Amino acid sequence: MPTAIAVTSADMALPPQDERTVPAVVLRDLDQRPIEDALAELQALVEQHGHVIVVSSRAVPEGVTRRLHTLRSLMESDRIALFRPELPPLGIAVLARQLRQLASCDLSPGVLASAGRLLTHYIHAGAVLGSVARLDRVPVDLKAHAKSWMPGSQFAVVAHPEPQLVRVGPDATLSGPEFSTWMLVAKGQLQSEWVGGTLAKSWGVHGLREAPLPAESPAWWGTGKVIEFCSHLADLSVLYQLVTSVRRGSCHWCGIDVIGDRCVFCSASPPVHEPPAPRALEQHTPA
Repeated sequence: MPTAIAVTSADMALPPQDERTVPAVVLRDLDQRPIEDALAELQALVEQHGHVIVVSSRAVPEGVTRRLHTLRSLMESDRIALFRPELPPLGIAVLARQLRQLASCDLSPGVLASAGRLLTHYIHAGAVLGSVARLDRVPVDLKAHAKSWMPGSQFAVVAHPEPQLVRVGPDATLSGPEFSTWMLVAKGQLQSEWVGGTLAKSWGVHGLREAPLPAESPAWWGTGKVIEFCSHLADLSVLYQLVTSVRRGSCHWCGIDVIGDRCVFCSASPPVHEPPAPRALEQHTPA
């Protein structure tokens, strides 16, 4: 069985990108169910799949995050990876689907889990907002704050990979990816054609698809008046080539194959080798 890719709510399990995309495992209502039920579910996943990678947003309720860490501690297992990258919710859903695509390939669990960090660099995620008054994920200057109180104001924001914020208008532009991508759009309580028209054209995307707005998005962006977008790589062959082109190593602690400088399963960083202390100069007594 391929490594299981789990998400914390059904709206983070996007439809398959292709026929090889493995289904997402949805860990529902972790902070509301009896801990015994959640523990049994996670144990069954590990027994069935060998390893489980849980991808979650930093906007999920704190109780969900605590429960995940508690479950992992109770199982005393290094076969469960908890991955919470600095991406908006729609970007998290896209990343989880990319890992589901790669789970069908001949990648070891450690390399697959490490691939999450690599692939985040190729995701451009942002939103059009009706207000930035409560936005704390991207730097907002006082001028933008003042304009957000004006009726009809809209702002275009990129949160990843580099923060950007502009007021939507005829000349508004955002720097985008320098490679060809698809764009996913999720609409909340805001009407705007700017993403599907101006932005998609300036970023030169292959095409545009729509998805429901994740439940965590209003909390992440500070408003329900949001249209979230995410530009990403969609072709499995390109994703696979990216991951397999990176040098692999072994975690010095648990021994699993990894790419990058940190094992996602046991969280061990590479050991720090202190440089040898300089030898003391010999004291020579003049003859």
